[in-house]
Amino acid sequence: MKDIKDIYILSIETSCDETSIAIVKNGNEVIALTILSQIDTHANFGGVVPEIASRMHTENITMVLEETLRKAKMKVSDCNAIAVTSTPGLLGSLLVGVEFAKVLSYVYDLPLIQVNHLIGHIYANKIGDKLKFPSLALIISGGHTELVKMTGDYEFEMLGETQDDAIGEAFDKVARVIGLKYPGGPNIEKLAKEGNNNYKLPKMANDESYNFSYSGLKSSVINLVNNEKNKGREINKADLACSFQITAVEELTRKLEKALIETKIKNVIIAGGVSANKYLREEIKKMCDKYDANLNLPEFIYCTDNAAMIGAAAYPLYLKKDFADLDLNAKSSSNIC
Repeated sequence: MKDIKDIYILSIETSCDETSIAIVKNGNEVIALTILSQIDTHANFGGVVPEIASRMHTENITMVLEETLRKAKMKVSDCNAIAVTSTPGLLGSLLVGVEFAKVLSYVYDLPLIQVNHLIGHIYANKIGDKLKFPSLALIISGGHTELVKMTGDYEFEMLGETQDDAIGEAFDKVARVIGLKYPGGPNIEKLAKEGNNNYKLPKMANDESYNFSYSGLKSSVINLVNNEKNKGREINKADLACSFQITAVEELTRKLEKALIETKIKNVIIAGGVSANKYLREEIKKMCDKYDANLNLPEFIYCTDNAAMIGAAAYPLYLKKDFADLDLNAKSSSNIC
C-alpha cells in the first residue's frame, strides 16, 4: 500500500512503437517499468508502420499493465494518479494510450494527467537525480531537434529548433542509404567506430541562429553514394558512417556552445533517443567541461521512449493539481512552448 506522504503515479507511454507503463514515486523513483518494443516487427518494413503500431499497442497494453503491477506488487488503486502521453506522436498510437488512461482514471476515480512527450524526455533526467535551473535542454530524437531554455519546472523558452529533418531522422535515412538495417541510429554509431573521417561533408545551417537543419547533410550523403555508384566505385560504409556522425554531432555542439556562451547558463540537459549515442555524449561532455558546465544525461534505459519519464514529468503537474478532463484527446503534433 502507498504511504500517504508519497505520490505514486501510474504512467502510460504509447506515442510510437513502444508500449510502456511505469509506476513512479515522487517524480524521481521508478518502482516498476515495463517496455514492450515492436522494433523487430517494424524492422521487417524498414521503419515504423503506424497502423501496425497502433494495433500492437491495443493487443499488448493490458498485458503490459499487468506486468508492471506484478513487478511493483501494487494495484492500480494504490496509485494517486494516472498520467499519459497525449502529444506529440503517431495519432493512432497515442489514442490507444489516452483511451486506456481515461478508462483507468474513471474506473479507479483517480486524477488524469496529460504529458507532452518531449517534456517527458527532459524529465527522464530527473529520475534518480534533480534538475538544476536555469538549464539549457537539448532534445534530440527521431522527430525533434530543439534547444530550450528552462528557468524552472515547466518554464520553457524555445531558443531554436530544426527547420527540416531532425537529427534522428537523418541518422535513420543515411543508414538506409548505405544499406544498414532499421533502427538506423544505433547501427550508424556501431559502424562509425570501425571507420575514419575520410569523407568531406557540408556544414549545416552554418549561421548564428540556434536553429538546426539536417536535410542538406542527408541529401549530400545520398548524392555522394549515388555518384560513387554511377562511377562504379565502392563506398567505404564505415568511413561514411564516421564522417556523417562527426558532422551531425558537430552542429549540435556548436549551437550548444554558442548558447552556453551567450546565456552564461551552467546547466545542460540532454534528452531524447539520440542521447543514447556514446560518441555524442563524449563530445558534449568535452564541451561542457570546457565551460565548467554541469551536464545531466539520462540513464540509457530512459533515453528512448518509456513510461518512467512520463511519470517523472507528471509529478510537478500533480503538485499543481493540473489535471485533465475525461474528454482528453490525443494530438499528433505540438511544441514544448
